[in-house]
Amino acid sequence: MRIASYVHDSIVDGPGLRLTVFVQGCPHRCPGCHNPQTHDFAGGKALSVAELVRQMDENTLLDGLTLSGGEPFAQAEDCAALARAARERGLNVWCYSGWTLEELLRDQRPGVRELLELTDVLVDGPFLLEERSLTLKWRGSANQRVLDLPKSLAAGEAVLWDAPAYI
Repeated sequence: MRIASYVHDSIVDGPGLRLTVFVQGCPHRCPGCHNPQTHDFAGGKALSVAELVRQMDENTLLDGLTLSGGEPFAQAEDCAALARAARERGLNVWCYSGWTLEELLRDQRPGVRELLELTDVLVDGPFLLEERSLTLKWRGSANQRVLDLPKSLAAGEAVLWDAPAYI
């Protein structure tokens, strides 16, 4: 798997203490992107899913895994394997994507559907500089949605995540 970096103990990429993996490579290349260094598919470094799972296991205080980027669905099979390991450890999984849920549901590439099924919360849609806001929680622009993936998949349509009151 190609990654740009990872953070052992993020508190800004979803609720609680999280292992956040920034995958390398992004086809969207959104103007004003927060992580433009992740756009080049040849950049970053190769790191095995097993090594990232080892990093996950080292921190017993983790609440979850966040897959960010770059574009996690551009490496859907490896990201699904990592998400599966997180779920096996009782962690929740958040994923950020420049594609919308509707686009991802039509995507037939290997691993895409599995990654969707292993994700608890999806923040979807491209970052739009003209809709940027620093007041939004968990997202960078107003067009992006924070979706409850299990409910969305069951309903066959996007269902917004209802954050617990304590978050």
